[in-house]
Amino acid sequence: MQAVLSHTAVEDQIMARKKQTRGSCVFCGKEMTKGGLTRHLQSCAERQKKIETADAGRGRKETIYHLQVQDAWDGDYWLQLEMRGGAELVDLDEYLRAIWLECCGHLTAFTIAPNQYTQIFEDSWLGSSDRSMEVPVREVFAVGQEIPYEYDFGDTSHLVIKVIAAREGKALTRKPIFLMARNLAPEFSCQECGQPAQWFCLECVYEEEKPGLLCDRHADEHTHTDYGEPMPLVNSPRLGMCGYDGPAEPPY
Repeated sequence: MQAVLSHTAVEDQIMARKKQTRGSCVFCGKEMTKGGLTRHLQSCAERQKKIETADAGRGRKETIYHLQVQDAWDGDYWLQLEMRGGAELVDLDEYLRAIWLECCGHLTAFTIAPNQYTQIFEDSWLGSSDRSMEVPVREVFAVGQEIPYEYDFGDTSHLVIKVIAAREGKALTRKPIFLMARNLAPEFSCQECGQPAQWFCLECVYEEEKPGLLCDRHADEHTHTDYGEPMPLVNSPRLGMCGYDGPAEPPY
């Protein structure tokens, strides 16, 4: 049986944390919090060297955006991205699906007032404010924006995309998006013994009001199967929702 876990249940049971998650800069390796990295990336000497090298190479300059993506309800999960202005919203949608969200091919939407950018259908479902995601982000992004994004209009994952900064230059990759940093996986403790947890049990959450967090040994010994076997903890805010179990890895 595949269960659907509401974000409230995840948040109440395992996501509330006192200590901020940290991540490391891909350019220089320094480890710090989300806010620290947001500031650091603006002046990182190693990043500036990579930008200078790219700018000296072939190709056209374009507007390139620094994006901070985070779960709308839980600050533990975040990404620091650089996105080419000529890339489209659909490229960002595909990236977020791959690294954090994709489970069943659900619909998605970006809300950039006054429009909603989503998958387009040739029927009456389409509203007057709905637009296609096949639009270059340079036409819709502006520094300072906070853009809501939804994956799955039933058991919804809510993200917020902040446009932190923009630069004129050449991209660091031929891909639409370059990953500059992401949160390290949050550390959780086994509900049975306090050792590091690697597994998550939905039945424990729903039926016993426990955190559902298990180490390898106690996951092996676990007898709960009504909601499926314990699933691996993955570095994604969609953990446990609609049966999501990863892989939560960047697509490139």
